[in-house]
Amino acid sequence: MSSAEKPSTKGQAWFCTTGLPSDIVVEVDDMSFHLHKFPLMSKSRKLFHLITQEESTQTNSIQPEQQQNAQDENDENEIVEEQCLVTFTSFPGSSEAFETAAKFCYGVKIELSPSNVASLRCAGEFLEMTEDFSDDNLISKTERFLSQHVLNSIKDSIKTLKSCEGLMPPAETLGITQRCIDSIVSKASSADPALFGWPVNKAGANNNPSSASKQILWNGIDPIGRRKGAAAIVNGDSWIEDLALLCLPLFKELIFAMRSAELNHDIIEICLMHYAKKYIPGISRSNRKPLPLTSSSTEAEQKELLETLVSNLPLEKSSKKPSTATRFLFGLLRTANILNASEACRDALEKKIGLQLEEATLDDLLIPSYSYLNETLYDVDCVERILSHFLNSLESRNSAAEEDGIDGAARSPALMLVGKLIDGYLSEIASDANLIPEKFYNFAISLPDQARLFDDGLYRAIDVYLKAHPLVSESEREKICGLLQCEKLTLEACTHAAQNERLPLRAVVQVLFFEQLQLRHAIAGTLMAGAVEPERQSEDEEEEHREGAHVQEGNGTWRSAVRENQVLRLDMDSMRTRVHQLERECSSMKRVIEKIDKSGPQGGGWRASLGRKFGCKFKTQVCDSHESTVVDTRKARHQQHRQQQHHPHHEQATYK
Repeated sequence: MSSAEKPSTKGQAWFCTTGLPSDIVVEVDDMSFHLHKFPLMSKSRKLFHLITQEESTQTNSIQPEQQQNAQDENDENEIVEEQCLVTFTSFPGSSEAFETAAKFCYGVKIELSPSNVASLRCAGEFLEMTEDFSDDNLISKTERFLSQHVLNSIKDSIKTLKSCEGLMPPAETLGITQRCIDSIVSKASSADPALFGWPVNKAGANNNPSSASKQILWNGIDPIGRRKGAAAIVNGDSWIEDLALLCLPLFKELIFAMRSAELNHDIIEICLMHYAKKYIPGISRSNRKPLPLTSSSTEAEQKELLETLVSNLPLEKSSKKPSTATRFLFGLLRTANILNASEACRDALEKKIGLQLEEATLDDLLIPSYSYLNETLYDVDCVERILSHFLNSLESRNSAAEEDGIDGAARSPALMLVGKLIDGYLSEIASDANLIPEKFYNFAISLPDQARLFDDGLYRAIDVYLKAHPLVSESEREKICGLLQCEKLTLEACTHAAQNERLPLRAVVQVLFFEQLQLRHAIAGTLMAGAVEPERQSEDEEEEHREGAHVQEGNGTWRSAVRENQVLRLDMDSMRTRVHQLERECSSMKRVIEKIDKSGPQGGGWRASLGRKFGCKFKTQVCDSHESTVVDTRKARHQQHRQQQHHPHHEQATYK
């Protein structure tokens, strides 16, 4: 087409101005193309047959009388040729693809791209623009571009796959979608998931080259260059973000292909998470912006999308960014509850979370209860099922370790983390007025004893529950307090529990008994330390004699040892006093309990009776196992010792 032969558009009509009137009109959708027969017939076999058939039909429709009358007319010497009309109702790629194909027929140089090559390939197939009909035709040209350019790049393959959404089923029949999917899977299999961790950090995409050039080389290596290379993969050339633009049917087909090819589970999980974050609202608590109106905007479509994504999640534990993955999975679970997703979908999420529960936080576990049948504020049953999945997986891992000759009964760090997490969760849900004692007890006892090194967290949860539920019966109080192992309470927790009037009498007696044992052990340890101290002093004295040059320094060491010994003696005296007091209190309490059992309950309760016998009052406190509730007296003893240094005669009389 020369420079004078330029197309023009007028409204819904497209004209090719060559100086000659158009002799064919092609209607595609709502656009009319006024063209010429010869260029189209030279490239398209289909148009050649259609135009030939139309011309023969027009020639046969002219009657002999009309031909004779036309020859007899003096003012007209030739027949007025009528325009040929061709209509395409379902042209692949719509009017835009036909316009580009028509320009190709006229010899105009067309620009192929990953976004239009699929539509032009389908258009060439529809118009039968084959190589045997005309050299260097549209089909061969698009096929070369596909194989040499598109399929060699993962990003171009995704763009071409995206363009196939409106070309079904021709694009699938021609194998364009499958070839793009195979290209994406093959390129993704060689990618390192560590280079594009999720969520994608876009901070490195805007690195300033001038600031990078000012960085100092470390050991002759430019770390900025390496980071920029990785950032180009993560940010500038990230194909993970492009996958989120695909429609759900094509994305499902791609994920199925990835799973069939046994692709890295982290890559599949990252792809699913990016797709979910784009189309499912409320996944992240930090970002709850409303999504634009898309094909997945309705609740039914979001539910279908969620169930599809969850069904394709790998069941293996995430090895990349596990804390972020766990937070994302909890977001999916909350959304599944809101959308009332299928039971299989929610069960799959709970099992997936259970495999990596040690990576969760307390905020993750606080799942609101969306069911009208559940009266509690949080979904306790869901967390209990997640904990059950975690314990089952831990048992399987321990069994596998024992088969390999490893001690599987050792205390697991993951179990310890989960134990601390569950105790914190118990403290949060304990204040719920609708949480019945049986549910609280069953959830607390579901955690094995090995998960708790100390029972301070469990004691705090029990104390909060008893305070929030004052109407709980005495038998239920004793049952709940039976969860505690008093020997696993710290001295601070024991001191608080001994004065806690919400605890049953049996629990208080047990706490006092084990507090006494702890003090005895502490005194025994102090005595051993005191026995070792004179030996250290004698060794220091011998060392002072051997090193005469350092006599002054040795004297300072000896004085320091004497002061430490004095402090230890003060600690021993205080502990002995406390132990004697506890022994007297325990003996008196036993006698009071025996009298109460014989005489029956009287007004005021057992605490009032104990108060009358001992002349003491029990104070009510709220124990926080994470904070100290007992004042450290060591500092006070040091101050007392400093005061005694000013009165040496009084000090000598005290310790003589």
